[in-house]
Amino acid sequence: MIDALIPYLEKAAAMAPTWGPLLVLLFMTIESSFIPFPSEVVMIPAGFLSARGEFFPPGNHWGALFLAVVLGIAGSLLGAFLNYWLSWKLGRPFLHRWGKYFFLPPPRLERAEEIFREYGDITTFVCRLLPVIRQLISIPAGVSRMHFGRFAFFTGAGAALWVVFLAGLGFWFGSHTRDMGYAELVHKGKEFVSGHILWILLVSAAAVVLYAWIHKRVVGSGRKQTVDTPGGE
Repeated sequence: MIDALIPYLEKAAAMAPTWGPLLVLLFMTIESSFIPFPSEVVMIPAGFLSARGEFFPPGNHWGALFLAVVLGIAGSLLGAFLNYWLSWKLGRPFLHRWGKYFFLPPPRLERAEEIFREYGDITTFVCRLLPVIRQLISIPAGVSRMHFGRFAFFTGAGAALWVVFLAGLGFWFGSHTRDMGYAELVHKGKEFVSGHILWILLVSAAAVVLYAWIHKRVVGSGRKQTVDTPGGE
């Protein structure tokens, strides 16, 4: 799929000095929705072009990187909100019956639901860092009618880490190479991500442990105060 996107990526790169932010917002919204589209072909080139001064605003390396990251996160949230809202409105029976016509076959939906049931709300954060399941985890969140504020917080946190990682990787490539073409850039970026997936999983695990610890402390403290308060029983 990536090889098929390369010619279009090169055309989009030519428009980056003027339309780069809008393209990042659009493609990251698509990537985060139910349409299969790899974020690596969006955010890695955005960081790469920023380092070379070829992203809007032209010549402003750090300003361009910041703008690319902000709009990448915004696009990720918009796509996730679309999945969440559609899942909330349409419900599980509709998605399992008709989802296969929209790139959502039942086995993929069932896998996302299984993960969400087993691990709960935190999966909307962790799964934003994982390939394939990243786009789908918003669906069981919507079907189960997860509190929207919590959904937005966890999704935004996970999307921010992923977008910063990819854009930073592209920026590093752009700062340390001179003759790299876009096809080579995307493939090297994919290889780097695949080669460091263990570290991504470790970050996810650490985030889950930290969340569980904080949640236990906060909830435990709240329960203790309720019991200790006169009349709390």
